[in-house]
Amino acid sequence: MTDHTSFDIAHLGNIELLTPKFDESLWFFRDLLAMRVVAEEGDSVYLRCWDEYQLYTIKLTASERAGVGRTTFRATSEEALQRRVAAIQETGTPGRWVDGQLGNGPTYEFRGPDGHSMGVYYATERYVATDDKPALKNQASAFPGRGVNARRLDHINLLANDVVANGEFVAKALAGRESERIKLDEGGYAAWWFHFNNKSYDIVYSDDWTRHGGRLHHIAFATDTREDILKAADIFLENGIHIEAGPHKHVINQTFFLYVWEPGGNRIELANAGARLLLDPDSPVVEWSAKERKKGQAWGMKTIETFHTHGTPEV
Repeated sequence: MTDHTSFDIAHLGNIELLTPKFDESLWFFRDLLAMRVVAEEGDSVYLRCWDEYQLYTIKLTASERAGVGRTTFRATSEEALQRRVAAIQETGTPGRWVDGQLGNGPTYEFRGPDGHSMGVYYATERYVATDDKPALKNQASAFPGRGVNARRLDHINLLANDVVANGEFVAKALAGRESERIKLDEGGYAAWWFHFNNKSYDIVYSDDWTRHGGRLHHIAFATDTREDILKAADIFLENGIHIEAGPHKHVINQTFFLYVWEPGGNRIELANAGARLLLDPDSPVVEWSAKERKKGQAWGMKTIETFHTHGTPEV
């Protein structure tokens, strides 16, 4: 099913995150995760992780309810962008060209099968450090040296009414390649992981038990080491942030993780950037049974109930 010859999408681009507690959420990302505010626009602020090469990582927007706005993906070339737009249109999915946000060029906007807003673009403006100029020329800006020091955006996990339909759409429309999946005894998948280049995953679809549609499970930011995540747990504890699960190690793709809820209610993951790399262009998908997954995470911690029930917006 997966097109192993296509590398049209470079990576997950940027994400709009909606919050009903704007000031508190801004404090969380700016002060605790050490993200930098690079622009303000209406009810939104744009923030970037310290080693993000693009102008921004997330667009934080005040909203009545928490959740995810538009998620974008960057193509590897203008030609690749046009191929992906053609592939999206071939699925019969409506879409339109819109102006890119904060340094991004023309973006083709569309919705996935579950109603999640998405976009794909190529042209982008690189961040130029000024007062945060790094000593090392091969990083985007200076290491902030405070809080969690989130380095970059890592992946997004979306809740889906039909994991199979959404996964097949990502494979066809964006040329996503499978890395791992959890097969249900009755058929279909409980969750499905896709990647675009050598990372083990950029986008995940998880089964939404509420059948609400269009919801967010979590977004993840990469840290340099496991020790950064252990320190992050202490930082969140000291600042009254709800720690949902971890620190621990996933079975799927072996990521070291910590899950928290930011003040607006959205689930945020800190993930170790040194997880599995898929250098084999023909890497076979790893399939787990429901029985295998009931054993818990890599070191035996059981998946907690809220991991299957909490999403944003809340139902």
